[in-house]
Amino acid sequence: MYIQGFLIAVPEGNKAAYLKMSEDFWEIAKDFGAQSQVETWEADVPDGETTDFRRAVKLEPGEKVVFSWMIWPDKATADSSHEKMMADPRMEAMDPTMPFDGKRMIFGGFEPLMVREA
Repeated sequence: MYIQGFLIAVPEGNKAAYLKMSEDFWEIAKDFGAQSQVETWEADVPDGETTDFRRAVKLEPGEKVVFSWMIWPDKATADSSHEKMMADPRMEAMDPTMPFDGKRMIFGGFEPLMVREA
């Protein structure tokens, strides 16, 4: 299992556009091996004393924090899918207008340390 995580700031008015973009991207990612995708919209994101999600993405007034992740079977699959997804014609067909400022996106890949399910 390999997890790619993302943290971004999305203007509140772009929530529907962000969800549409995520849904369109999922259709491509799953075809190249992604196993699951989770998109979350800020509901309870407190201010921290030293750092927090808001400061991490330089949140501006009228924006919400979005925390999301995609699970792949392994890092090799995630890595090999990137160029294939970017070359997929469905990517070009997606709305080119980004519903968020990509310069403030934080992302990374993670190997699971522990996974528990009820």
